[in-house]
Amino acid sequence: MSGSLAGFLQAALLVAALAACYKPLGDYIARVVTSEKDWRVERVVYRAIGVDSKADQRWAVYLRSMLAFSAISVLAVYLLERIQEHLFLANGQSAVPPALAFNTAASFTTNTNWQNYSGETTMGYLTQMSGLTVQNFMSAAVGIAVAIALVRGFTRSRTDRLGNFWVDMTRITIRVLLPLSVIGGIILIASGVVDNFTATHTISTVLGGSQNMVGGPVGSQEVIKELGNNGGGFFNANSAHPFENPNPFTNWFEIFLLLVIPFSLARTFGKLVGQNRQGYAIVSVMAILWLASASLLSFFENQHSGIAAQAAGAAMEGKNVAFGIPGSSLFAASTTVTSTGAVNSFHDSFTPFGGGIALFNMMMGEVVPGGVGAGLYGILVLAVVTVFLGGLMVGRTPEYLGKKIRPAEMKYAALYILTTPACVLIAAGLSLGLKTPRASILNPGAHGLTEIVYAFTSMANNNGSAFAGLTTNTTWYNTVGGIVMLVARFAPMIFALGLAGSLARQQTVPESVGTMPTHKPLFVGMLIGVILIIVGLTYFPALALGPFAEGLH
Repeated sequence: MSGSLAGFLQAALLVAALAACYKPLGDYIARVVTSEKDWRVERVVYRAIGVDSKADQRWAVYLRSMLAFSAISVLAVYLLERIQEHLFLANGQSAVPPALAFNTAASFTTNTNWQNYSGETTMGYLTQMSGLTVQNFMSAAVGIAVAIALVRGFTRSRTDRLGNFWVDMTRITIRVLLPLSVIGGIILIASGVVDNFTATHTISTVLGGSQNMVGGPVGSQEVIKELGNNGGGFFNANSAHPFENPNPFTNWFEIFLLLVIPFSLARTFGKLVGQNRQGYAIVSVMAILWLASASLLSFFENQHSGIAAQAAGAAMEGKNVAFGIPGSSLFAASTTVTSTGAVNSFHDSFTPFGGGIALFNMMMGEVVPGGVGAGLYGILVLAVVTVFLGGLMVGRTPEYLGKKIRPAEMKYAALYILTTPACVLIAAGLSLGLKTPRASILNPGAHGLTEIVYAFTSMANNNGSAFAGLTTNTTWYNTVGGIVMLVARFAPMIFALGLAGSLARQQTVPESVGTMPTHKPLFVGMLIGVILIIVGLTYFPALALGPFAEGLH
């Protein structure tokens, strides 16, 4: 079977599977977050943490609850890493150094899962399970909770209440993420992903040498790593490792897992606002840009530029031959348009334009479909901007879903949009300008610039994938990277919740002849244009000096 046909069939089957899950999963999540009844296990959780599940929080209280929970999560993971050598199932691993422990704690709490370490030689089994895997659930639930709170801002009128953070997070974890992870975990383990407590053992290689092999509870972490758009691998090779991703089916299934919730949340949005067609408009934008990304990335990776690529018939360097160009390109495009960051090939070895597409995907703010929750609230902020621009064109006060988009709302939207690029460009500029971090660059020239910009774009957009040609396990990158991840994750959440509170206080206004229809192709096209223009105006110099310059050289 030719590579192009294999890629088309994989993508077609993936689209069909996602379409089949769009309505039932989206409707189910909508029922979960609107149900009046608490499950018994949920009531136990509420009593344990002292929460009144019927309390409706103002947006500022909702925000403080989210920030407090996340701060405790950072401290808990950091402590677990620092004392892991004294814990059960340490598997001989020593304490994680302070700077690396901070970076990792910030990374997993923010849903980034950027890894400046090799999992199998740094983290014990208990740290993997109780620290990192738990945060894979919690950080995903936090993102979805914030998205639901923003949607409530559109649906509520003359109130400053957005729901209860603790209830939203608990229900999403127990009713959505856990059941799906159990099902997905069974499928992965049945398909060859390992899951055990086997200690490290030494084996003899065919060349007469020796190699240390690690087992571990991989399958249970692998499923939520993809489903929750986390991306942190149990092994250093991530989803290129045969214990994490052993065959073409698991490769396809992992791509499905990392896309299914972000796409389905568009249906949840339509259901909650009482207009399913609004969800169709949002998911159309997501799908169009995702398919365009996957197609372009696959096209560039199939180009035979250079002697090695011509001999191999494609750019096969850094790719698992079991997946080839189709499985690698589809995975790379999907993991970078979401905030997953898992990799089944090394992006540093992609063609200049192929790697540039992966970088551009993250620069879009990961809204196509984006991370679990983060993609939905991100694209809704951009929809607000689009409506505002449309209103300016016709000279009317813009409205979106019955709420007027006034200067107050636009300030929150502008701050949201500017925060992440500021973190990326400032941190990348400092890393290029200062002598100490500049020593980490292994590849000079345009490719080295791309590696640094890619690294901070990945960290700031809570992605976690890396070009892998940059030495980042240093005090500078561990410290600055951790700060970038925390600021770029939680500052946009603050502005998204502030926007939600501002919208909820308004009275809903009826549609008029001057209201822009936000469910039709014109709005879909405008929203796509706004996304691409914002990325172009913000990042074009970095793209021109990095992947464009290298690709045109």
